[in-house]
Amino acid sequence: MYRIGIDVGGTFTDLVAIDDFGKVTLGKTPSTPVDQSIGVMNGLVQVAETLGLSLADLLATTDRIVHGTTVATNTLLERNGPKIALLTTEGHRDVLEMREGLKPERYNLRLARPEALIPRHLCLGVRERIKADGKIDIPLDQASLDKAIRVLKREKIVSVAVCYLHAYRDGRHEQATREALAKALPDLHVCISSEVLPQIKEYERVSTTVVNAYVAPILARYLSRLEDALKTAGYGGPVLIILSHGGIAPIAEAIRMAAATVLSGPAGGVSGARHAAGLIGMGDLIPFDMGGTSTDISLIVDGQATLANDRRIANERIALPSLDIVTLGAGGGSIARVRAGGLLEVGPQSAGAMPGPACYGNGGAEATVTDASMVLGYLDPDNFLGGRAKLDKAAADAALDRLGRELGIDGVRAAEGVHRVVNTQMAEGVRLATVRRGVDPRRFALLAFGGAAGLHGTELARQLNLGRVVVPRIASVLSAWGMLATELRLEITRTHIGDTANLDIAAINKLYAEMEAEGESRLRGWFDGAIHSLRSADMRYGEQIFEIDVPLDQVDFAAPDLLAQIKGAFERRHEALYTYSLEDQDPVLVNARVATIGALPALPEEPLVEASAPIAPSGQRRIYLDGWLDAPIFDFDRLAAGQSVTGPALIVSETTNVLLRQGDVATTTPLGWLDIQVPI
Repeated sequence: MYRIGIDVGGTFTDLVAIDDFGKVTLGKTPSTPVDQSIGVMNGLVQVAETLGLSLADLLATTDRIVHGTTVATNTLLERNGPKIALLTTEGHRDVLEMREGLKPERYNLRLARPEALIPRHLCLGVRERIKADGKIDIPLDQASLDKAIRVLKREKIVSVAVCYLHAYRDGRHEQATREALAKALPDLHVCISSEVLPQIKEYERVSTTVVNAYVAPILARYLSRLEDALKTAGYGGPVLIILSHGGIAPIAEAIRMAAATVLSGPAGGVSGARHAAGLIGMGDLIPFDMGGTSTDISLIVDGQATLANDRRIANERIALPSLDIVTLGAGGGSIARVRAGGLLEVGPQSAGAMPGPACYGNGGAEATVTDASMVLGYLDPDNFLGGRAKLDKAAADAALDRLGRELGIDGVRAAEGVHRVVNTQMAEGVRLATVRRGVDPRRFALLAFGGAAGLHGTELARQLNLGRVVVPRIASVLSAWGMLATELRLEITRTHIGDTANLDIAAINKLYAEMEAEGESRLRGWFDGAIHSLRSADMRYGEQIFEIDVPLDQVDFAAPDLLAQIKGAFERRHEALYTYSLEDQDPVLVNARVATIGALPALPEEPLVEASAPIAPSGQRRIYLDGWLDAPIFDFDRLAAGQSVTGPALIVSETTNVLLRQGDVATTTPLGWLDIQVPI
C-alpha cells in the first residue's frame, strides 16, 4: 500500500509516494494556477508511470492522501474571493475599518489605508448584545435580523461572517442567526465567530472569521473538484488537508476552518523538518525551504516547532494557531529588476509556473534567479527534471544580458549579482527568524530543502556563520514528504482571564477537562484510533498587550502547586523567547488551549544507503564561482554511505542540484542525505 503527499507550490506541484517498506518515489510537475487539481492529477500520473503502474492501480493501492494547497493563500493575495458580508452587533460595524488603530507602517504618512475584505455598506448591524460576563443584555431582535437578511438577498451574497460582541462567552445569538440564515438562504455559506475563534480581542476575532468566510467557498469548490477527480480515477480512501498548525484534517473540517489553511503548504515543510530532526538526531535546525516562488524559514528547537497566533497574510489578521514561519518573496522564479538609482532588486514578484523563468521557454523574458543559475553553469539545460524537460540557455543568457546592460555590466556579472542579492535577502530572513527573537543561529544547522535551496545553502551558511548544512535526499519534495509525517489535530480554545495567583485550581481543571472532552468528541467523528491531548495557554504579563503560547505538557494539573507550575512554565517560555522574566510579577492566563491529536501510523523507516566503494564523478561542468572553473559532478542518488565530496563541486539529482563552494565538505549519511561542513 502507498501513502501519497501532495504539495502545490507557486511553480511546481510536488508529490511523494511511500510504500510499506519505506521506499520513496518522487513526482514533480508544473503547477496549474487556473485549476490546481489538474497539476495534482498530472503529478499522480507521473508517479504511477515511475512505479510502472496505471493511475487506477496506484490509487487502488493507496490508503491515504495528504494534501497541502495554496488556494486560500492565493485567494487572499489576489483578492478574487466571492462577495461576502458581515453581520455584527449594532453599533460595531466599523471594526474592520478601524482594525487595531494602527497602519501596517505607522510612520509612513503616505501609505494608503488597507482595503477591507468587506465594504462598509455590507457590514450590517443586528440589534443584540451579550455582555463581557456572558449575560444577555439585549436579546436577538428578529426584525433587525430579517432586515439584514433582506440586504443579503438583494446583494446576492455568497458567504457571510457572523461576529457578535462577546460571542466567545456565549454563542447562542450567533447560532440562532445561523439557523435563521439557513432557512432564508439555504445556499449561503455561514461562518460564526464562536466556532471559528471563540476567544477575546474583537478585531482578531472579526478579521479571522471574515477571512474564513472569504476563502471557504473557493476552497470548498477546489477540494470538491479534486475529490471528484480522485474518485473518478479510482481512489476510495480519505483525502486529508494539512493546516497551518502542522496537523491534518479531513476535507469537511478544512473547509469549516478554511482560514487555517493559509499556510497549508509551508506547514508541510516544517512538519518534514521536525521529522527530519528525529531521523538525523539533531534537535536544533533552521528549516530553509526555497521553492520556485518563495522561501519559508522557521525554527526547530529541541526537535519541536514553534506555534504563533499572530499571522498577517495580505494585510489580514488571522489569529488561529499556526507554525511560526517567515515567508520571503525570494525563490527560483523571483524576477530581478533595476530600480531607480541603479539598485538591483530581486523579488517579490515571481514568474510563477507560467510563463516561468526565461529558460523555461514558455515566453518569459525577464531575468529570474533560475536564469542566473543557468548562466552561472549550475543547471544542466539538457537534464532538467530528470530529462523530462529541457531548458533554454540562450533565453537565460539574453535575459541576463538585458539586465546587465541596465546595470552597466555583462550578463555573467549580472547573474552573480542576482545570486548575491537573493542570498543576502534570505540571510536577513533567517536573522528575522532567529537573532531578532533572541536566538543565536550559530548553534543551529541549516536544513536546506525545496527545489532551489541546494544552490544557495552553503553561501547562506557563510553569511550567518553556520558551520553545518544538511540536505535531504528528497530535498526538492520534503514538504510533501513531511505531510505524511504528521498527525490529525484539532484545536480548542476558551478565554479565561485571570492572574495566576488568583486562579481557581478546580475551575482550571474543569475547563481543561471540558475542552479535552469536546476535542475528543469532535475528533471521534472522523477518527477511531488512539487520541491524546496537549494543553497550553496564551499568557502575558499584566502590562503587556500581546500573549505568548506557553506549553503546559510538563505541568502536573493534579498537584497542589498547579498555579506555581503554570507561572514557572510561563517564565521559562518568556525567558527563552526574550531572554528575561519577572519573577516578582504574576502573569495573566488569557486563553486556555487544547490540541486534540489523533495518532496515525508512523512512516516506515527509510532503507539505508548500501555501503560500497565511493563513486567517481560522472563528469564535470564549467561553473562561475568568483571566476570560471571546471567542477566535478556527482550523482546524488549514487553516493556511497560515508563518502565525502570536497568543493568546488556539483551534486545533482533528478529534481535538485547542490552546489559546494571552495572548502565545503559534504559527507553522505546512512540515509543518503548530505551533511555539509562549511568553513567559517
